[in-house]
Amino acid sequence: MQLHEYSPNPGAKHRVKRLGCGRSSGHGKTSGKGHKGQKARSGGGVRVGFEGGQMPLHRRLPKRGFNNHDFRDKINVTNVGGINARFEDGATVDEAALRKAGLVNGPCDAVKVLGVGEVTKKLHLVVDKASATAREKIEKAGGTVSEPIA
Repeated sequence: MQLHEYSPNPGAKHRVKRLGCGRSSGHGKTSGKGHKGQKARSGGGVRVGFEGGQMPLHRRLPKRGFNNHDFRDKINVTNVGGINARFEDGATVDEAALRKAGLVNGPCDAVKVLGVGEVTKKLHLVVDKASATAREKIEKAGGTVSEPIA
């Protein structure tokens, strides 16, 4: 089969709605926006949740309970399969090494290793947290898991 013989599935592609191309196009003149008003203007429209000046629903409803979102710990996770693929046998894997390998990105309070994947190399993990399956797989392959010294 050649590249030019491929075609999308029937009904997968839609014709582009061509706006402002004359009255016979079906979308001419006002391009489906009606006459005048805020929603007809370029860049016009209201923000999400705006109710025309009426007090919006998310402000009318009472707020109850405690939300820990601002104070929670940001934990970056990675899997043993990715670590096994990117590090040599006998390597010491800490947060700096994981960042250099691209397995951990952005600011975080802790790094946790999960047990998805296989471990065939003897690795020495120095991470804040490790799941029971990750710890089991690393130790079964002859490696060690420890916490960083603060």
